[in-house]
Amino acid sequence: MIVDKPAHLLVHPSVPGNPPTLLDGLEELCRFELVNGGVISLVNRLDRETSGIVLVAKHKAAARELGKAMERRQFRKSYRAIVWGWPEEDEFVVDEPLRRKGEVFASPIWVKQMVHPEGKESRTRFEVERRFERETSNGTRFSLLRCFPETGRMHQIRVHAAHAGHSIVGDKIYGPDEKCYLDFIETGWTPELERQLLMNRQALHASGFGWKEQDWLAELPADMAGFIENED
Repeated sequence: MIVDKPAHLLVHPSVPGNPPTLLDGLEELCRFELVNGGVISLVNRLDRETSGIVLVAKHKAAARELGKAMERRQFRKSYRAIVWGWPEEDEFVVDEPLRRKGEVFASPIWVKQMVHPEGKESRTRFEVERRFERETSNGTRFSLLRCFPETGRMHQIRVHAAHAGHSIVGDKIYGPDEKCYLDFIETGWTPELERQLLMNRQALHASGFGWKEQDWLAELPADMAGFIENED
């Protein structure tokens, strides 16, 4: 199955309190298959705040085949992201290794990644789809990018976009200040965070997924489309 996951939805249980997850919904949807021996497996996973395409296997044989295809980098994946600023070039590549920051420096955010020469090979290709302006308290120029990750590291697109000088709008970790993430964990969403980040989640959407002869597309969600068209 191909699922278009909304932003803010966890893909699988991982936090206290057991909030609803994508996996919960899939198990309910596929109750008949599960009763008859099926097993639900998420082939690719998205961050809680990232929206877009998730590929789902419904039995063990499919999970094995798709898992091998993932390891061999046989899938064609593309994302769309709204970033701060206008890149100088319409197309550019960030080919920089990534490593967990906490392994190198003291970091209050354990999951945070960074560009580091001793990190794992990571490469992302970017294309500018649209440049636009929107009056905000901390900037006016923004771009809609198409992002093509050629490797699959944690937070890869977010880190590479920030490294290129164009962090993703709404990104609490790699955006204007990592303190935004720490404040959000402590206080939740506030007017001050909205002023700094503009969106209540990172404006990143898994828009394209291909394998063999199949290609699937997911249109921009309403919050990202509205931001581009300057609709609040």
